[in-house]
Amino acid sequence: MPELPEVEIYRRYLETSSLNQPIESVDVEDRKLLTTDFTTLQEALTGRWFTGTRRIGKNLFVMTNGPGPTDEPVILHMHFGMTGDLDYYHSSIDRPKYARIVFHFRNGFNLGFICPRKFERIGLITDIDTYLKRKKIGKDGLEITFSELTGQIQRKKALIKPVLMDQSTVAGLGNWIVDEVLFQARVHPEKRTESLTDDEIRRLHDAIRLVLTTAIRHEAQYRDFPVGFLIHVREWDNSPYDDVEAHKFCPRCGTRIEKIVVGGRTTYFCPNDQRIHEPPGGPV
Repeated sequence: MPELPEVEIYRRYLETSSLNQPIESVDVEDRKLLTTDFTTLQEALTGRWFTGTRRIGKNLFVMTNGPGPTDEPVILHMHFGMTGDLDYYHSSIDRPKYARIVFHFRNGFNLGFICPRKFERIGLITDIDTYLKRKKIGKDGLEITFSELTGQIQRKKALIKPVLMDQSTVAGLGNWIVDEVLFQARVHPEKRTESLTDDEIRRLHDAIRLVLTTAIRHEAQYRDFPVGFLIHVREWDNSPYDDVEAHKFCPRCGTRIEKIVVGGRTTYFCPNDQRIHEPPGGPV
């Protein structure tokens, strides 16, 4: 599933490929993928062009400019669901597989919105902040401050993993990212928020930025992540090969990684480094 790092990569891809090109038309193969009526979408975007982007969590907003039937801002919202992607290509090339929505530009190039499983969505909005408030989407994982994160966590009394996965707490953290954040911060996924110390929340805040920037830097190619990341254990655990046993141990202390279910989600953690109750003096 595209998480914040993947959507950030898509954002940069769109900015480097598709800005300032008038839109000739929009082709929608499956209108159930739209959150805006097709005719409204087509009329609003035809003749306009993309001018810039903004990403909040897993949500990508594309600003437009140019002539249109209304003076209100026309902002395209993209949500990539479980398997969404973008593909910029010339009209002389065959339409990419699963490109169920295509923006045709007047220069002969197209931007395909790839929707393999049809969980992806596209629609128009007029104000980003209003949309975020209506959808209860919190501050972006790369933008949230320590004090903001502290306030969000202390407002809730629950297990820390589902709290971090709640998009109203911090936007953009999915299952593997939260596991990695908790691992890097040495916080047990079942630790309750009301028992977290200021130091633990500080470590969580630092870990969020570490994990997200690392993932973006490596373009979400997990195999390229530093050796001290938990993601390697997760990936090997899902490997079809027989030699996975040697890769199921904590890269820091060598303890066997455990797999449990927390908040209905598969969860990986180190029982030695991530304890419910920290020993005196802090984490081992």
